[in-house]
Amino acid sequence: MSIPVFDPQSVPVDSIAGESVLEQTRLNLDWIRTRFADPPEWHPEITDELRLFSVDKTYTNASVLITLVQRAEGLNLLFTRRTAHLTHHAGQISFPGGRVELEDSSLIETALREAHEEIGLSRDYVEILGLLPDYYTGTGYRVTPVVAAVQLPLELQSDANEVAEIFEVPLAYLMDGSRHQLRSSVFPKQEVRRSFYTMPYQDYFIWGATAGMLRNLFHFLRA
Repeated sequence: MSIPVFDPQSVPVDSIAGESVLEQTRLNLDWIRTRFADPPEWHPEITDELRLFSVDKTYTNASVLITLVQRAEGLNLLFTRRTAHLTHHAGQISFPGGRVELEDSSLIETALREAHEEIGLSRDYVEILGLLPDYYTGTGYRVTPVVAAVQLPLELQSDANEVAEIFEVPLAYLMDGSRHQLRSSVFPKQEVRRSFYTMPYQDYFIWGATAGMLRNLFHFLRA
């Protein structure tokens, strides 16, 4: 018996997080750089995926690159849309990244290597700002979000096997709690009801772990 394909967009919205948008001063690259250099006391959000965390479970280490791009109109965040034929997370919106390989010297190295492989981003143009807390996924990954800024002009080339599209979303749009939708559904493979965040933007549907890491970036910047 085949497992039905889960469509998060068909799940009704239960509630809106509702926090106000970050003030403009906190959406400035210099301010964000200073925030990572001298972080305040803050706490990551307890998501349903984090509640599934178990010290007895073996997790696969991975990291992603949350990339800030300075445009004339303000800061954007860089995303990819995965190709439809992939075995895992096909067609989903994600940050460049992946699992740790033996040759990686650090989690930052993993994020940089994966970003170069997936979207052709050269590390020579990347400024590492800092790390967010590890995000544990229901699929068994311990993901370290690496936050970075890139220099312009930006020349990218996607790996056609993995990445269908590279696109940007304004940071101000994503750092607005009124855009953060909470939905809940039974996940077919896990047969358990879980709540998850979604952040639709134009034709792009950001959800799951990607949205969860964005929530933690939001909490970190507003703390």
